[in-house]
Amino acid sequence: MFNAKPEARKLGWAVVGCGWVARDYVIPALQGARNTRLVALCDSDAEALMRPQADDAARYTQLSSVLEDKAVDAVYIATPNHLHAAMTEACAAAGKHVLCEKPMAVTAQDGLRMVAACQRAGVHYATAFDQRHHAAHRKLRTLVKEGVLGTITQARIHYACWLPADWAPGNWRIDPEQAGGGAMIDLAPHGLDLLEVLLGDEWQSLTAMVQRRVHDYAVDDGAVLMGQFRSGTLGLLQVAYNCPDAYPRRTLELIGTKARALAYKTMGQTPGGSLSLTDAKTGEETWVHLSPEEDRSPFLHQVESFTTCVLEGRPQPFPPERDVRLVGLLGQATHSGRAFPPCH
Repeated sequence: MFNAKPEARKLGWAVVGCGWVARDYVIPALQGARNTRLVALCDSDAEALMRPQADDAARYTQLSSVLEDKAVDAVYIATPNHLHAAMTEACAAAGKHVLCEKPMAVTAQDGLRMVAACQRAGVHYATAFDQRHHAAHRKLRTLVKEGVLGTITQARIHYACWLPADWAPGNWRIDPEQAGGGAMIDLAPHGLDLLEVLLGDEWQSLTAMVQRRVHDYAVDDGAVLMGQFRSGTLGLLQVAYNCPDAYPRRTLELIGTKARALAYKTMGQTPGGSLSLTDAKTGEETWVHLSPEEDRSPFLHQVESFTTCVLEGRPQPFPPERDVRLVGLLGQATHSGRAFPPCH
């Protein structure tokens, strides 16, 4: 007699905040992952709530309704930054695991509140740093661990876009109250986190210069951050809302004594891009091949990884206290920065 294997358990997910990142990347990932079920969507904007294609998902306009839904095991928080802390506390109190968009919080104090709430409730928490999960970045991390690049002396990231005030209706990313800042708080967390992950190192110091150079809004439209890691490696991040999208604007470079690694168009929400190594002795550049099985959506890798830890009762690979430290580091760099008036 044929005995079918029992269907593997899948974690029930809700997405709170149905903006473009959730709609175009998070929701498809939850629908396509092997161990997840998308069971609910939530947004206070009824129009935004109806945009995602998710016929089987319940739709709510209040977080309280999500938290009362017994099918929801975990919540992906994709709301404006100033809501992250209170929403995480509410989810934790309801026994829901939390995967929260970066930045984790606007302040380190809010981050500590989030961690404490999840620890009290015994639920998992992680910050949604999808760049960790890009196939090229995972491969590069392995190459660094194996010593292929030698001693890393400098690490550089240019991650920028063009974001005018009318980029989207109700553009909260340029509202200092909702976002907590501009280009720096939105884009720099990815690079701060990713370089620590790639290098297996920790930022020891960080300073910043910010600008309001092109766009006439109340937050910075560009920033340069520089600092040093505990090992002595120097790091440089250039982030901007004032960089035309037609320019090369998504590059990652690690300079080592044996080789230089250059990743192009890997920073961002999509798979693809390229990764090359340049030999320090010969100058020869070789391309690192990634198989289609590896080069999937970084959001897909991310939700599968988080869900696996929840289902198997294992801790998340990066403790949330680390994310709080990065929020504090960014806050210190923000206060060290000098803002310039808009250019007209």
